[in-house]
Amino acid sequence: MKNTSLPLKAFKRSTSLERSKWYMGMLLTNLTETPDTNGAFSLFEATLAPGTEPPPHVHSGEDELFYVLEGEFDVYVGEEVFNGKTGECIFLPRFEPHAFIIRSPRLRLLILFAPAGVEEAFRSMSSPAQNLNPPMGALTCSAEDLEQTAQRFSASGVRMLAPDEIEHQVPLYPKSAPAIAASDEVSEGLSSQKEES
Repeated sequence: MKNTSLPLKAFKRSTSLERSKWYMGMLLTNLTETPDTNGAFSLFEATLAPGTEPPPHVHSGEDELFYVLEGEFDVYVGEEVFNGKTGECIFLPRFEPHAFIIRSPRLRLLILFAPAGVEEAFRSMSSPAQNLNPPMGALTCSAEDLEQTAQRFSASGVRMLAPDEIEHQVPLYPKSAPAIAASDEVSEGLSSQKEES
């Protein structure tokens, strides 16, 4: 069997404005992307604040690893909870439902996805960063229409969990989390739309 991959080239990168995007209240810097690694992995640096957490979800196409550069967060994976602090990493295998809650004023992470490809879902709803801080007053996952987020990520093999799925698949995840409240509102809105029809 022939290896059809292009030869990889060594490179050096750092967080920079030209490689950074604002996405749902987060600052995301693409340190590597699919072409850089022949699709083996992608690596982001992410800066987040409380309230910018994504809703509970599950990846079918890639494993995920968080390495905490600064701050603290609780990661809910199935029936487990891991508290991640500066200098620690948390591995999330594909098919394991997960979510996290930020427990510090600021959280900086390296996020590794293997294989690469999911970065395309972030790209479609991001805008060029104007500085190397998260945007102020930006739309977040908890305020956005979760149906649109779910559709955008489903093309990359990421599925957002419905409120009843969260209760069974990530049972320790707090019911008062911002993404849950928004998810419930979306579910209620869809229900009332159906009743009106």
